[in-house]
Amino acid sequence: MTNKPPSEPESSQRTALGFDEFIAILVAFTTIGAILFWSLSRRDSSLDLNGLLSPSSTPSSSVQPNQVLPSPTAKVEPNAVPKNVLPYSPSEPIVEPTTPSFPTNSATPSGAVLPSNQVIPTQSPQPPVSSSTEVESAIVSSALPLVTPAKQKSIIPPPIAFNDVPTDFWGRRFIDVLSSRGILKGFPDYSFRPNQPVNRAEFAAILQKAFEQKQSKTAIAFQDVPAKFWATPAIDQAISAGFLKGYPKQSFKPQQNISRVQVLVALASGLNLQAPTSPNKILSVYKDAKDIPAYATSKIAAATTNGLVVNYPNPQLLAPNKVASRAEVAAMIHQALVKQGKLQAIPSQNIVRRSNPPQQASPKISPEVLQTPKQNPNGKLSAGGSSQQ
Repeated sequence: MTNKPPSEPESSQRTALGFDEFIAILVAFTTIGAILFWSLSRRDSSLDLNGLLSPSSTPSSSVQPNQVLPSPTAKVEPNAVPKNVLPYSPSEPIVEPTTPSFPTNSATPSGAVLPSNQVIPTQSPQPPVSSSTEVESAIVSSALPLVTPAKQKSIIPPPIAFNDVPTDFWGRRFIDVLSSRGILKGFPDYSFRPNQPVNRAEFAAILQKAFEQKQSKTAIAFQDVPAKFWATPAIDQAISAGFLKGYPKQSFKPQQNISRVQVLVALASGLNLQAPTSPNKILSVYKDAKDIPAYATSKIAAATTNGLVVNYPNPQLLAPNKVASRAEVAAMIHQALVKQGKLQAIPSQNIVRRSNPPQQASPKISPEVLQTPKQNPNGKLSAGGSSQQ
Protein backbone atom coordinates (compact mmCIF):
# COMPACT_ATOMS: atom_id res chain seq x y z
CA MET A 1 0.00 0.00 0.00
CA THR A 2 1.50 3.21 -1.10
CA ASN A 3 1.37 6.39 0.94
CA LYS A 4 -0.07 9.39 -1.10
CA PRO A 5 -0.20 13.04 -0.10
CA PRO A 6 -3.59 14.32 0.82
CA SER A 7 -5.42 15.59 -2.16
CA GLU A 8 -6.28 19.32 -2.46
CA PRO A 9 -9.84 20.16 -1.72
CA GLU A 10 -11.78 20.76 -4.85
CA SER A 11 -12.99 24.29 -5.39
CA SER A 12 -16.70 24.74 -4.93
CA GLN A 13 -18.52 25.21 -8.15
CA ARG A 14 -20.43 28.51 -8.63
CA THR A 15 -24.05 27.92 -8.80
CA ALA A 16 -26.33 30.35 -10.65
CA LEU A 17 -28.53 32.74 -8.68
CA GLY A 18 -31.76 31.29 -7.86
CA PHE A 19 -35.09 32.89 -8.63
CA ASP A 20 -35.68 33.70 -4.99
CA GLU A 21 -32.35 35.46 -4.63
CA PHE A 22 -33.01 37.58 -7.75
CA ILE A 23 -36.39 38.60 -6.41
CA ALA A 24 -34.85 39.61 -3.07
CA ILE A 25 -32.22 41.83 -4.72
CA LEU A 26 -34.86 43.46 -6.98
CA VAL A 27 -37.06 44.14 -4.01
CA ALA A 28 -34.15 45.73 -2.14
CA PHE A 29 -33.26 48.07 -5.02
CA THR A 30 -36.92 48.86 -5.55
CA THR A 31 -37.28 49.74 -1.89
CA ILE A 32 -34.24 52.01 -1.96
CA GLY A 33 -35.51 53.73 -5.11
CA ALA A 34 -38.95 54.12 -3.62
CA ILE A 35 -37.45 55.72 -0.51
CA LEU A 36 -35.44 58.16 -2.62
CA PHE A 37 -38.43 58.97 -4.81
CA TRP A 38 -40.63 59.39 -1.78
CA SER A 39 -38.17 61.80 -0.14
CA LEU A 40 -37.89 63.89 -3.30
CA SER A 41 -41.61 63.91 -3.90
CA ARG A 42 -42.20 64.87 -0.27
CA ARG A 43 -40.09 68.00 -0.72
CA ASP A 44 -42.12 69.09 -3.76
CA SER A 45 -45.39 68.25 -2.09
CA SER A 46 -44.43 70.34 0.96
CA LEU A 47 -44.00 73.32 -1.34
CA ASP A 48 -47.39 72.69 -2.87
CA LEU A 49 -48.94 72.20 0.54
CA ASN A 50 -47.58 75.56 1.71
CA GLY A 51 -49.01 77.16 -1.40
CA LEU A 52 -52.39 75.60 -0.74
CA LEU A 53 -52.32 76.74 2.88
CA SER A 54 -51.37 80.34 1.90
CA PRO A 55 -53.88 83.00 3.13
CA SER A 56 -54.22 84.50 -0.32
CA SER A 57 -55.23 81.21 -2.00
CA THR A 58 -58.89 80.48 -2.65
CA PRO A 59 -60.43 77.25 -1.29
CA SER A 60 -61.93 76.28 -4.64
CA SER A 61 -58.73 76.58 -6.68
CA SER A 62 -56.13 73.79 -6.72
CA VAL A 63 -52.78 73.97 -8.43
CA GLN A 64 -51.59 70.97 -10.37
CA PRO A 65 -47.90 70.50 -11.03
CA ASN A 66 -48.34 70.70 -14.78
CA GLN A 67 -51.25 73.17 -14.79
CA VAL A 68 -50.55 76.72 -15.98
CA LEU A 69 -52.92 79.33 -14.64
CA PRO A 70 -53.77 82.30 -16.90
CA SER A 71 -52.10 85.47 -15.68
CA PRO A 72 -54.35 88.57 -15.43
CA THR A 73 -51.48 90.72 -16.61
CA ALA A 74 -49.09 90.39 -19.48
CA LYS A 75 -46.98 87.26 -19.60
CA VAL A 76 -43.61 87.54 -17.96
CA GLU A 77 -40.59 85.68 -19.21
CA PRO A 78 -38.90 83.31 -16.72
CA ASN A 79 -35.78 85.42 -16.60
CA ALA A 80 -37.78 88.63 -16.04
CA VAL A 81 -39.61 87.46 -12.90
CA PRO A 82 -37.84 88.94 -9.84
CA LYS A 83 -37.39 86.86 -6.74
CA ASN A 84 -40.31 86.84 -4.29
CA VAL A 85 -42.26 89.49 -6.28
CA LEU A 86 -45.69 88.67 -7.67
CA PRO A 87 -47.71 90.74 -10.12
CA TYR A 88 -50.62 92.81 -8.86
CA SER A 89 -54.08 91.41 -9.61
CA PRO A 90 -57.17 93.57 -8.97
CA SER A 91 -59.58 90.64 -9.55
CA GLU A 92 -58.58 88.59 -6.48
CA PRO A 93 -60.67 88.85 -3.31
CA ILE A 94 -59.38 91.24 -0.67
CA VAL A 95 -58.56 89.68 2.68
CA GLU A 96 -57.95 92.92 4.62
CA PRO A 97 -59.71 96.21 3.82
CA THR A 98 -56.42 98.14 3.61
CA THR A 99 -54.33 95.31 2.15
CA PRO A 100 -53.96 95.09 -1.65
CA SER A 101 -54.61 91.51 -2.91
CA PHE A 102 -52.17 89.42 -4.90
CA PRO A 103 -52.95 86.39 -7.08
CA THR A 104 -52.14 82.81 -6.22
CA ASN A 105 -48.97 81.15 -7.35
CA SER A 106 -48.86 81.12 -11.13
CA ALA A 107 -46.70 78.58 -12.86
CA THR A 108 -44.05 79.57 -15.31
CA PRO A 109 -44.24 78.31 -18.89
CA SER A 110 -41.78 75.53 -17.99
CA GLY A 111 -44.20 74.10 -15.43
CA ALA A 112 -42.28 75.14 -12.31
CA VAL A 113 -44.46 76.47 -9.53
CA LEU A 114 -43.38 79.71 -7.85
CA PRO A 115 -42.99 79.80 -4.05
CA SER A 116 -45.80 80.95 -1.86
CA ASN A 117 -46.76 84.61 -1.59
CA GLN A 118 -45.13 86.87 0.93
CA VAL A 119 -47.25 88.15 3.77
CA ILE A 120 -48.51 91.66 2.95
CA PRO A 121 -48.61 94.09 5.90
CA THR A 122 -52.04 95.40 6.85
CA GLN A 123 -50.95 99.03 6.42
CA SER A 124 -49.37 99.98 3.16
CA PRO A 125 -46.49 102.50 3.31
CA GLN A 126 -47.24 106.02 2.18
CA PRO A 127 -45.87 106.70 -1.30
CA PRO A 128 -43.23 109.42 -1.56
CA VAL A 129 -44.25 112.89 -2.65
CA SER A 130 -43.15 113.32 -6.23
CA SER A 131 -45.01 116.32 -7.63
CA SER A 132 -45.02 120.04 -6.87
CA THR A 133 -48.78 119.97 -6.24
CA GLU A 134 -48.38 117.36 -3.52
CA VAL A 135 -45.52 119.34 -2.00
CA GLU A 136 -47.68 122.47 -1.82
CA SER A 137 -50.57 120.52 -0.30
CA ALA A 138 -48.21 119.03 2.27
CA ILE A 139 -46.96 122.51 3.19
CA VAL A 140 -50.49 123.89 3.52
CA SER A 141 -51.51 121.00 5.77
CA SER A 142 -48.47 121.38 8.02
CA ALA A 143 -48.86 122.27 11.67
CA LEU A 144 -47.20 125.67 11.38
CA PRO A 145 -49.23 128.13 9.25
CA LEU A 146 -47.46 130.23 6.67
CA VAL A 147 -47.89 133.95 7.35
CA THR A 148 -47.57 136.23 4.31
CA PRO A 149 -47.37 139.97 5.02
CA ALA A 150 -50.03 141.99 3.27
CA LYS A 151 -47.60 144.70 2.25
CA GLN A 152 -43.86 144.57 2.13
CA LYS A 153 -42.29 147.08 4.45
CA SER A 154 -39.44 149.21 3.23
CA ILE A 155 -36.27 148.72 5.23
CA ILE A 156 -34.05 151.80 5.44
CA PRO A 157 -30.39 150.83 5.78
CA PRO A 158 -28.22 152.60 8.34
CA PRO A 159 -26.41 155.74 7.17
CA ILE A 160 -22.93 155.45 5.76
CA ALA A 161 -20.18 156.70 8.06
CA PHE A 162 -18.36 159.01 5.67
CA ASN A 163 -14.77 159.58 6.66
CA ASP A 164 -14.88 163.34 5.97
CA VAL A 165 -18.12 164.12 7.83
CA PRO A 166 -17.36 164.49 11.56
CA THR A 167 -19.94 163.72 14.19
CA ASP A 168 -20.23 167.38 15.20
CA PHE A 169 -20.57 168.59 11.59
CA TRP A 170 -23.52 170.95 11.26
CA GLY A 171 -25.12 169.06 8.34
CA ARG A 172 -24.35 165.51 9.54
CA ARG A 173 -27.97 164.58 10.32
CA PHE A 174 -29.27 165.89 6.99
CA ILE A 175 -26.59 163.94 5.10
CA ASP A 176 -27.29 160.74 7.05
CA VAL A 177 -31.01 160.82 6.28
CA LEU A 178 -30.59 161.41 2.55
CA SER A 179 -27.69 159.00 2.12
CA SER A 180 -29.58 156.18 3.85
CA ARG A 181 -32.42 156.62 1.34
CA GLY A 182 -30.11 156.75 -1.67
CA ILE A 183 -30.93 160.36 -2.55
CA LEU A 184 -27.33 161.42 -2.08
CA LYS A 185 -24.37 159.11 -2.50
CA GLY A 186 -20.75 159.30 -1.56
CA PHE A 187 -17.60 158.64 -3.50
CA PRO A 188 -15.66 155.35 -3.88
CA ASP A 189 -13.16 156.39 -1.19
CA TYR A 190 -16.02 156.53 1.41
CA SER A 191 -16.01 160.32 1.39
CA PHE A 192 -18.92 162.68 0.96
CA ARG A 193 -17.05 165.91 0.24
CA PRO A 194 -19.62 168.13 1.97
CA ASN A 195 -17.95 171.39 0.90
CA GLN A 196 -17.68 170.48 -2.78
CA PRO A 197 -19.83 172.65 -5.13
CA VAL A 198 -22.79 171.20 -7.04
CA ASN A 199 -23.36 171.89 -10.72
CA ARG A 200 -26.73 172.10 -12.44
CA ALA A 201 -26.58 168.57 -13.89
CA GLU A 202 -25.80 167.07 -10.49
CA PHE A 203 -28.60 169.05 -8.89
CA ALA A 204 -31.06 167.75 -11.49
CA ALA A 205 -30.00 164.18 -10.66
CA ILE A 206 -30.59 164.83 -6.95
CA LEU A 207 -34.05 166.22 -7.69
CA GLN A 208 -34.88 163.12 -9.74
CA LYS A 209 -34.11 160.82 -6.79
CA ALA A 210 -35.69 163.02 -4.11
CA PHE A 211 -39.06 163.79 -5.67
CA GLU A 212 -41.58 161.72 -7.59
CA GLN A 213 -41.49 163.37 -10.99
CA LYS A 214 -43.48 162.38 -14.02
CA GLN A 215 -41.79 161.45 -17.24
CA SER A 216 -41.34 164.35 -19.60
CA LYS A 217 -43.47 164.07 -22.72
CA THR A 218 -42.00 167.01 -24.61
CA ALA A 219 -38.34 167.29 -23.69
CA ILE A 220 -36.43 170.42 -24.66
CA ALA A 221 -33.47 169.73 -26.91
CA PHE A 222 -30.80 171.87 -25.29
CA GLN A 223 -27.85 172.61 -27.49
CA ASP A 224 -25.34 172.01 -24.70
CA VAL A 225 -26.92 168.75 -23.43
CA PRO A 226 -26.11 165.78 -25.68
CA ALA A 227 -28.73 163.08 -26.14
CA LYS A 228 -26.46 160.47 -24.53
CA PHE A 229 -25.41 162.71 -21.64
CA TRP A 230 -25.60 160.88 -18.30
CA ALA A 231 -27.95 163.52 -16.77
CA THR A 232 -30.23 164.05 -19.78
CA PRO A 233 -33.21 162.10 -18.31
CA ALA A 234 -32.85 163.90 -14.98
CA ILE A 235 -32.65 167.30 -16.68
CA ASP A 236 -35.77 166.56 -18.75
CA GLN A 237 -37.74 165.56 -15.64
CA ALA A 238 -36.55 168.60 -13.66
CA ILE A 239 -37.64 170.89 -16.51
CA SER A 240 -41.04 169.22 -16.95
CA ALA A 241 -41.76 169.21 -13.18
CA GLY A 242 -41.03 172.94 -12.94
CA PHE A 243 -37.95 172.77 -10.73
CA LEU A 244 -35.44 174.11 -13.25
CA LYS A 245 -35.50 176.29 -16.34
CA GLY A 246 -33.11 176.78 -19.19
CA TYR A 247 -31.26 179.82 -20.42
CA PRO A 248 -31.84 181.76 -23.65
CA LYS A 249 -30.78 180.26 -26.96
CA GLN A 250 -31.81 176.78 -25.77
CA SER A 251 -28.92 176.29 -23.38
CA PHE A 252 -28.98 174.63 -19.96
CA LYS A 253 -25.36 175.03 -18.83
CA PRO A 254 -25.15 171.63 -17.08
CA GLN A 255 -21.56 172.15 -15.88
CA GLN A 256 -22.29 175.52 -14.27
CA ASN A 257 -22.17 175.51 -10.47
CA ILE A 258 -25.57 176.25 -8.97
CA SER A 259 -25.92 179.05 -6.41
CA ARG A 260 -27.84 179.01 -3.17
CA VAL A 261 -30.50 181.34 -4.50
CA GLN A 262 -31.03 179.08 -7.53
CA VAL A 263 -31.47 176.05 -5.27
CA LEU A 264 -34.13 177.80 -3.18
CA VAL A 265 -35.93 179.19 -6.24
CA ALA A 266 -35.97 175.70 -7.83
CA LEU A 267 -37.44 174.08 -4.69
CA ALA A 268 -40.06 176.80 -4.21
CA SER A 269 -41.09 176.51 -7.87
CA GLY A 270 -41.23 172.69 -7.93
CA LEU A 271 -43.27 172.55 -4.69
CA ASN A 272 -45.60 175.38 -5.86
CA LEU A 273 -45.11 177.37 -2.67
CA GLN A 274 -47.32 180.44 -2.42
CA ALA A 275 -45.52 183.75 -2.09
CA PRO A 276 -46.39 185.78 1.03
CA THR A 277 -48.20 189.09 0.71
CA SER A 278 -45.25 191.15 1.95
CA PRO A 279 -42.05 189.38 0.88
CA ASN A 280 -39.78 192.29 1.80
CA LYS A 281 -40.94 192.09 5.39
CA ILE A 282 -40.14 188.37 5.47
CA LEU A 283 -36.71 188.94 3.95
CA SER A 284 -35.85 191.58 6.55
CA VAL A 285 -34.61 188.74 8.74
CA TYR A 286 -31.48 188.54 6.58
CA LYS A 287 -28.73 191.08 7.00
CA ASP A 288 -27.74 190.65 3.35
CA ALA A 289 -31.28 190.81 1.91
CA LYS A 290 -30.10 193.50 -0.53
CA ASP A 291 -28.00 190.85 -2.34
CA ILE A 292 -31.07 188.79 -3.31
CA PRO A 293 -31.83 189.19 -7.06
CA ALA A 294 -35.12 190.88 -7.90
CA TYR A 295 -36.50 187.86 -9.78
CA ALA A 296 -36.01 185.66 -6.68
CA THR A 297 -37.54 187.89 -4.01
CA SER A 298 -40.95 186.21 -3.81
CA LYS A 299 -39.51 182.69 -4.12
CA ILE A 300 -36.96 183.24 -1.36
CA ALA A 301 -39.68 184.70 0.87
CA ALA A 302 -41.88 181.64 0.24
CA ALA A 303 -38.95 179.32 0.96
CA THR A 304 -38.21 181.20 4.18
CA THR A 305 -41.83 181.05 5.34
CA ASN A 306 -41.97 177.27 4.78
CA GLY A 307 -38.66 176.53 6.52
CA LEU A 308 -36.55 175.56 3.49
CA VAL A 309 -33.67 177.95 4.19
CA VAL A 310 -30.69 176.58 6.13
CA ASN A 311 -27.82 179.00 6.80
CA TYR A 312 -24.48 178.13 8.35
CA PRO A 313 -22.79 179.45 10.36
CA ASN A 314 -24.96 182.55 10.84
CA PRO A 315 -28.70 182.02 10.22
CA GLN A 316 -29.11 185.75 9.49
CA LEU A 317 -26.74 185.62 6.51
CA LEU A 318 -28.36 184.14 3.41
CA ALA A 319 -25.37 184.46 1.05
CA PRO A 320 -27.69 184.07 -1.97
CA ASN A 321 -25.04 184.31 -4.67
CA LYS A 322 -22.64 181.88 -3.03
CA VAL A 323 -22.12 178.53 -4.78
CA ALA A 324 -24.13 175.85 -2.98
CA SER A 325 -22.15 173.01 -1.41
CA ARG A 326 -23.20 169.39 -1.20
CA ALA A 327 -24.00 169.76 2.51
CA GLU A 328 -26.14 172.85 1.92
CA VAL A 329 -28.04 171.14 -0.91
CA ALA A 330 -28.62 168.12 1.34
CA ALA A 331 -30.05 170.34 4.08
CA MET A 332 -32.38 172.24 1.74
CA ILE A 333 -33.58 169.07 -0.03
CA HIS A 334 -34.28 167.54 3.38
CA GLN A 335 -36.39 170.54 4.41
CA ALA A 336 -38.35 170.35 1.14
CA LEU A 337 -39.16 166.68 1.85
CA VAL A 338 -40.23 167.66 5.38
CA LYS A 339 -42.57 170.22 3.85
CA GLN A 340 -44.12 167.43 1.72
CA GLY A 341 -44.53 165.25 4.80
CA LYS A 342 -42.11 162.57 3.56
CA LEU A 343 -39.46 163.08 6.26
CA GLN A 344 -39.50 164.01 9.91
CA ALA A 345 -38.19 167.39 10.96
CA ILE A 346 -34.72 167.63 12.45
CA PRO A 347 -34.18 170.28 15.14
CA SER A 348 -31.37 172.58 14.05
CA GLN A 349 -30.38 176.13 14.93
CA ASN A 350 -29.39 176.75 11.32
CA ILE A 351 -32.95 176.45 9.97
CA VAL A 352 -34.44 179.91 9.40
CA ARG A 353 -38.03 180.05 10.64
CA ARG A 354 -39.78 183.27 9.74
CA SER A 355 -43.51 183.62 9.41
CA ASN A 356 -45.72 186.62 8.81
CA PRO A 357 -47.36 187.11 12.21
CA PRO A 358 -50.81 188.72 12.21
CA GLN A 359 -51.21 192.28 13.41
CA GLN A 360 -52.05 192.32 17.12
CA ALA A 361 -54.03 195.22 18.65
CA SER A 362 -52.43 197.05 21.53
CA PRO A 363 -53.92 195.91 24.85
CA LYS A 364 -56.17 198.28 26.73
CA ILE A 365 -54.83 199.53 30.00
CA SER A 366 -57.29 199.82 32.84
CA PRO A 367 -57.28 202.83 35.17
CA GLU A 368 -56.20 200.61 38.04
CA VAL A 369 -52.95 199.77 36.28
CA LEU A 370 -52.25 203.45 35.71
CA GLN A 371 -52.31 204.10 39.46
CA THR A 372 -49.02 204.82 41.12
CA PRO A 373 -47.79 201.59 42.64
CA LYS A 374 -47.13 201.49 46.33
CA GLN A 375 -43.94 199.94 47.54
CA ASN A 376 -43.90 197.69 50.53
CA PRO A 377 -41.16 197.86 53.09
CA ASN A 378 -39.72 194.59 51.75
CA GLY A 379 -39.40 196.05 48.21
CA LYS A 380 -42.35 194.39 46.40
CA LEU A 381 -44.98 196.20 44.39
CA SER A 382 -48.53 196.10 45.66
CA ALA A 383 -51.96 196.80 44.19
CA GLY A 384 -52.04 197.44 40.48
CA GLY A 385 -48.32 196.85 39.98
CA SER A 386 -46.33 193.95 38.53
CA SER A 387 -43.11 192.52 39.78
CA GLN A 388 -40.32 190.51 38.09
CA GLN A 389 -38.15 188.34 40.20
